[in-house]
Amino acid sequence: MQFNKQPNQKTIAATVNTPFHTGGRLTVVGAGPGDPELITVKAIKALQSADVVLYDALVNEELLQYAPKAEMIFVGKRKGCYTFQQDQINELIVSRAKSHGHVVRLKGGDPFVFGRGSEEMEFAARHGLETVMVPGISSSLSVPAYQNIPVTKRGASESFWVITGTTKQHKLSKDVALAAKSNATVVILMGMSKLPEIVSLFKKVGKVDTPIAIIQNGTRKDEKIGVGTISNIEDEVKKNKLSNPAIIIIGEVVRHRKQLLELKNQYEKVESEKCFFIKS
Repeated sequence: MQFNKQPNQKTIAATVNTPFHTGGRLTVVGAGPGDPELITVKAIKALQSADVVLYDALVNEELLQYAPKAEMIFVGKRKGCYTFQQDQINELIVSRAKSHGHVVRLKGGDPFVFGRGSEEMEFAARHGLETVMVPGISSSLSVPAYQNIPVTKRGASESFWVITGTTKQHKLSKDVALAAKSNATVVILMGMSKLPEIVSLFKKVGKVDTPIAIIQNGTRKDEKIGVGTISNIEDEVKKNKLSNPAIIIIGEVVRHRKQLLELKNQYEKVESEKCFFIKS
């Protein structure tokens, strides 16, 4: 397994301008939300046959062990800094596919949920590459689930929104205002920098007491969570030192987590009392 975290731009330019073998294949693979066990069998098989793996910052690097013969290139963003711009990633996909064979583009969550997977596949197809998509477990559903928060629950929520917190223009999506007016669960990805705006929109429609949870590094060992209401969530964020990458979940379903914990505690209390009486 060869690691090439930051090939310089001269290397990329030289590769792009080099005559290629015909053919080449791109497989866009969803790596799941973070827990390395939350990856599909099909995704593992794709990695095992990869000649090159281009992976993002949200990908758990433990997954790279499934591609022992592949060249590894980190193309993600960390602390606001891009290793490569999207156009450069597109060119890198095509150049490596035509010079090496099978390129796996490994993305966190599901590549078709705010992952730009479709854009990369279109670019590859226009340049004659075979393209394959392997879906992943989306963080929008699995991260709340790991904290016992369902996105739907009978009597509480009949539907859910999944919205990007930051649009192409680096602004809050207008859909958040629409979602705030509904009774649906609202899941916002990439929204931490816009949290004050999100809170303001929900307050405007009288939802100050609506439950909200923010989960950082969901499904990973360093996962953190803050739970509150629209009125106090910003204080919870400060108290728990929450930051990106995080998912915001808003709606009555958030209460399920507390209810489940209370039921568990009640059961354990009853069982411990039974043991006490038996021993007595």
